[in-house]
Amino acid sequence: MRARGAKMTDIAVIVIAADDGIMPQTKEAISHARAAEVAIMIAVNKIDLPSANVMNVMRQLQGEGLSPEDWGGTTICCSVSATTGQGIDHLLEMILLQSEILELKANPKRRAKGYVIEAQMEPGMGPTSNLMVTTGTLKIGDAVLCGRYHGKVKALINDHGLKVKSAAPAIACTSGCCLAYSPRVTRQPRLAATSR
Repeated sequence: MRARGAKMTDIAVIVIAADDGIMPQTKEAISHARAAEVAIMIAVNKIDLPSANVMNVMRQLQGEGLSPEDWGGTTICCSVSATTGQGIDHLLEMILLQSEILELKANPKRRAKGYVIEAQMEPGMGPTSNLMVTTGTLKIGDAVLCGRYHGKVKALINDHGLKVKSAAPAIACTSGCCLAYSPRVTRQPRLAATSR
């Protein structure tokens, strides 16, 4: 899951607990982000705890080859507390700054392209999928092709649980689709792909 997540992002924000430091799963996440060749940012969480040791985390990051900016390196590190909300605004500002530096842009006027994060059957909705639009705009009524599966977007629900008419780039949403499985590559999905 971490490898798939690293491949579908432009900036990987790796969260490290200030009281625990770098754990084996953190090292795994760092290696997946490096393999995907994405920008890495660090959020040091739980700074509100008495046992928090941010300097220890910075030393461990140095050992992993991620030099913090505060120490003259290139890795952006932000101290945050998810419980109190301390430092969250600074983290968001740094993510926006990093995206401007990397010149991350997408064309919202083209056909949608993105990733299916997961798909499931929802009671009362039928087949749904969690999507991340990377370029273009996904609208209700659009055709969806994912491997051998194809369908039509019947509903879009944003990350706040509200129904929306479209999902622009970098917007996560849940899509209610009427999906069908094609055991062989049939003519219908191929025509849908070429006609769009």
